Amino acid sequence: MSPDSGKRPVFTQLWRQLPFFVWLVALWMLLWGQFTIVAFVTGVVAAVVVTRIFRLPPVELSGRVNLWWGLVFVLEFLVALVRGSLTVAWQVVDPRRLPGTAIIAVPLRIDDDLIMTHTAVTASLIPGSLIVDADRDRRILYLHVIGVRNAADVEKQRASVLHWEERIVRAVGSRAQVKRIVDAVAGGVS
Repeated sequence: MSPDSGKRPVFTQLWRQLPFFVWLVALWMLLWGQFTIVAFVTGVVAAVVVTRIFRLPPVELSGRVNLWWGLVFVLEFLVALVRGSLTVAWQVVDPRRLPGTAIIAVPLRIDDDLIMTHTAVTASLIPGSLIVDADRDRRILYLHVIGVRNAADVEKQRASVLHWEERIVRAVGSRAQVKRIVDAVAGGVS
């Protein structure tokens, strides 16, 4: 056993947590609306305090980022954001009918907390749907959606959430998760 073998896991843990630490510092600077040295230093202090006091288990990142699928995700998300905004606006001003609503369950295909969180946030950010609950043990997201009139609309919304899960996995999921998604999409499995 080498003398620095005890340090390697600590270094690995710190390296894996670095994106979250950087995000906390950036969030601090955004909250204060200042991009100065003082804001950066106080952000680092705040991030150290937060990460030391509120000890959370480390999030295991896949270590894989596919820039192409990341770009596809961002572009599709922007289109869905505009489309969702226009659709909801039209449903509000259309005097002929009231938009139907539903609570739907969407069983996810990937058993990963980070993927589930990203999928839930993405689905909630698009106007017309909102996550109301998440069943971590069974990998099910529950959404409140508007603009549904029949079972086909419900299935369309469910397929939309699974589509976002697929895009997120292709962008930042592990190779095993990508394979599972590709197999599920090819086999038509939800």
